[in-house]
Amino acid sequence: MSKIRKFTQFSFRDLVAAAGPTVLVIAGLCLLAYFLVDPTPPRSVTLATGQENSAYEELGKKYAVLLAKQGIKVTLVRTLGSQENLQRLDDGKVDIAFVQSGSTDQRAASKTGLVSLGSLFTEPVWLFLREPTKVTQINELKGLKINVGPEGTGVPKLFRQVLELNGVAPTDLTLGALENTPGTVELLEGRIDGLVFSSGPDALMVQMLLQTPGIKLFDFAQAEAYTRRLPFMSHVVLPRGIVDVGRDLPSQDYHLIAPTATLVARHDLHPALIDLFVQAASQIHGGTGWFQQQGQFPSERYTEIPVSREAAKFYKDGPPLLQRYMTFWLANFFDRMWVVVVALAALLLPLSKIVPPLYVWRIRSRVYRWYGQLRTVEQELEAGQGKEEVCAGLLKRLDEIEELVNQISIPLAFADGLYGLRSHINFVRNRVKSAMAPA
Repeated sequence: MSKIRKFTQFSFRDLVAAAGPTVLVIAGLCLLAYFLVDPTPPRSVTLATGQENSAYEELGKKYAVLLAKQGIKVTLVRTLGSQENLQRLDDGKVDIAFVQSGSTDQRAASKTGLVSLGSLFTEPVWLFLREPTKVTQINELKGLKINVGPEGTGVPKLFRQVLELNGVAPTDLTLGALENTPGTVELLEGRIDGLVFSSGPDALMVQMLLQTPGIKLFDFAQAEAYTRRLPFMSHVVLPRGIVDVGRDLPSQDYHLIAPTATLVARHDLHPALIDLFVQAASQIHGGTGWFQQQGQFPSERYTEIPVSREAAKFYKDGPPLLQRYMTFWLANFFDRMWVVVVALAALLLPLSKIVPPLYVWRIRSRVYRWYGQLRTVEQELEAGQGKEEVCAGLLKRLDEIEELVNQISIPLAFADGLYGLRSHINFVRNRVKSAMAPA
């Protein structure tokens, strides 16, 4: 039975030996593609927010909570605001940031490699004035002390554009550069006449000032004209009684101009993290608000920065299919496996053509290598010129060769080569015997 087993349909050992190097090469290249072509998402990301007690800072905390559920640590970086956030993105100090529309343009964003994850909500321009101040037009602010915040925010640039549309030079009034909190203190203490900042209505400063006696909100009666002159602006209305219906706060509708807050990232932020942030934005900003309808935000509209491919796909088709039914990391693993599948398909076809010839060569080489021994015997026969002691030694060697050949294990498909070798051994043996006969 052991001898019969030497003749099988194929040799598994030879198949492994022939295919092994190819399999190892394919496996190595697939692993390389797995880690280099589509690397694992980082488990931490840095988010630039805004000033203390600002809407950006409060929103950053919400994003940190949602992404922590997916195993992503979000490090919040407090900044002055939109302009500083853009600078930090450009310097590579943060991965993602809140940026106000109008802070940059498409050409500058493309040049610095920034992409938008969509607009999140409107940020009305809130101009709060002390009650004795009677101002109905922006050009009536001349000579007043108005705090617009530090240059790191987007408000100074924005407010200067508003002043320019009204024919007012920045030197016609005193512009302060205090942050929101100390600026609010100055306003309440009466040391300045007004305070302007841009923020969502849920900011603590906005909520407080809207309910503070002696402080009034400026009504942008020409809001629609502003939106035509400044395309990144939109016209929103603060409805009467929205703050407190019982106390009728505010006591009238207020027309406001509003840029939008956008989520901006560096172009090299991992696509999986972009998906997570956009999904988080949908949960945080997808509801109704003072200035938005259900499902209006987040949106790929209202932003001058090019929207990333992953974010645009989310707004069109919703979250990735696998993430609807799996955890983030498991879905990401299967998404990355497609890269391996593509690499495998690209390598398997050409490399698979190498294995069969290599397998055949390995089997036949067991037979062919003995022909070298037979050729040596013939050469020694010719050199010995038929001497009896030489021929006797050669016959003994042929017997040894035949004994070893009989022990060769070879698949049945290649048995003809083995039997051919045995007949050739007998042929050489007959030559040796014929050479001995005359002697």
